[in-house]
Amino acid sequence: MDTPTPPPAPDPAATAAAQGKANVGTAVAQYGLNATNQKTPTGTLTYNQIGKWDDGTPRFEATTALSPTEENIFNTTEGTKQNLADIGKSQSAKIGTLLNTPFDLSKATNEKVKGFQNEFLDPMWDRQGANLEAQNIAKGIRPGSEQYKLSNRDFSDQRQRGYDQAYLDTYKTAAEMAGAERSRPIDEITALMSGSQVSKPNFVNTPSPGVAPTDVIGAQQQALNQGNVGFQAQLANNQALMGGLFGLGGKAIGAAPFLV
Repeated sequence: MDTPTPPPAPDPAATAAAQGKANVGTAVAQYGLNATNQKTPTGTLTYNQIGKWDDGTPRFEATTALSPTEENIFNTTEGTKQNLADIGKSQSAKIGTLLNTPFDLSKATNEKVKGFQNEFLDPMWDRQGANLEAQNIAKGIRPGSEQYKLSNRDFSDQRQRGYDQAYLDTYKTAAEMAGAERSRPIDEITALMSGSQVSKPNFVNTPSPGVAPTDVIGAQQQALNQGNVGFQAQLANNQALMGGLFGLGGKAIGAAPFLV
């Protein structure tokens, strides 16, 4: 009768290596299932194996390609951004000169107000002065007379009040315009520079493995448990068999004749 022996325990190192290999194989298979090439009206997305890592695991890359129409738009946009960048670079050299040039807001505002007066008020008062002169002549008021002097003095006072009031009314607007003209070149250069910012690259999401790996450790543990069950059953069977043999031997001894 063969003596049963318990099943050998699995080698932990070999089991771990087998589990790791199974995990890698599962991950590679899952990546292959997820890495589906895509084709759209605006472009394509293609996955290709480009070699292997040091441990032999496949190495992939994802390639995005635009359609001819989208590529043309992209190239045009990039060219426009480059032109803006070049212009911004050349114009930015002027910022130092602009900032180093003294700027007198009060003087610039007064010049603006004076411009308003020359453009709008002077023609109006010139017409009114000519009308007053014609009216005086029509009334027989001659230059040099006291009445003529009074008439012109009243007109001069009225015109001066008009200029003073116009100055107060237009000063704020003139100051805003003068300040805007001062900052406009700097704002334009800044806009050119900001309009040519480099766009950050966009990457597709790498497929993530999702299939559960093969449970090598569990399978080996289950096999070991089953082996132990078989070992225990065989051991119990042998013990029962041995017990039966011992019982038969005892009966045989009891049945033998007593010799004197």
